[in-house]
Amino acid sequence: MRALLLPLLRTSWAWPVGAAAAARLPRRASAGPGPRRTMTLYRTEERGQPHSPDYRLFFKNVAGHYISPFHDIPLKVDSEEENGIPTKRARNDEYENVFNMVVEVPRWTNAKMEIATKEPLNPIKQDVKDGKLRYVANIFPHKGYIWNYGALPQTWEDPHRKDKSTDCCGDNDPIDVCEIGSKVLSRGEVVHVKILGVLALIDQGETDWKLIAINVNDPEASKFHDIEDVKKYKPGYLEATLNWFRFYKIPEGKPENQFAFNGEFKNKAFALEIVKSTHECWKALLMDKCDGGAINCTNVQVCDSPFHCSQEEARSLVESVSFSLNKGSNEEDQVWHFLGQ
Repeated sequence: MRALLLPLLRTSWAWPVGAAAAARLPRRASAGPGPRRTMTLYRTEERGQPHSPDYRLFFKNVAGHYISPFHDIPLKVDSEEENGIPTKRARNDEYENVFNMVVEVPRWTNAKMEIATKEPLNPIKQDVKDGKLRYVANIFPHKGYIWNYGALPQTWEDPHRKDKSTDCCGDNDPIDVCEIGSKVLSRGEVVHVKILGVLALIDQGETDWKLIAINVNDPEASKFHDIEDVKKYKPGYLEATLNWFRFYKIPEGKPENQFAFNGEFKNKAFALEIVKSTHECWKALLMDKCDGGAINCTNVQVCDSPFHCSQEEARSLVESVSFSLNKGSNEEDQVWHFLGQ
């Protein structure tokens, strides 16, 4: 029975660099960041059965302590900490454009996985709507998501703040990333990406930015510096991206999605300003200086945040979430047993 399998724990390793480790990376004399050797690891821990409402993917740091991928993984790969929040270091433009990306959905898959922004420590889970697990439809001629899809940590699109360029408020999530490299990444990986541009999707009146980025360790990463390079070296990819976002909700009976700027992809400079703005919104959220609504801001790294918790408290939160999910599964199995299933 399914109840006997829960909580099911599996572990894997992703390849990020946290703030402390990033500070130890040797400085280069070259003009841009080539492939980076990873100095530390993030660990992921699965609980519950994949493709079930109980599934959660929790994150741990190299010391084995639970962390939030939303709040505790630094936005910038190379950063220093000031009051627990990474601040920019003086580096050349290429280094300044390297960010951590949390992979939620590997390319060519359909399950709509996302950081659970309203749950303690924000594990990755599968989205549920009307009691059913969500999967994106295949948009001809593609299978599932056409990029590695995820989010930048320590960013937040404030639903109460109207964006001047789109005249719409944010969608209450971390900013989304479409990683266009050649490798199919794994759920829960934390990879270093450089931002190339951004698309402004308008979803039910909310701004839902879609960053275009590439893994800095991709074999072709050195060719890509701005959105024009995507047009040059991956012809048709941006058009396919626009059409994917335009049509992917139609099989659900919804209308086509709309876009700001008539669907034009904005360049790197514009995109970096959006990232900066969403990071500032996240800072205000973590310092309780704005209305976060149901967003769960529990964290273990941002020491000055009123939502900061200890490692022991974080462990207890994970266990309580797992117990709650397991309890629900037990009750469901008891019902099925009663019905003679």
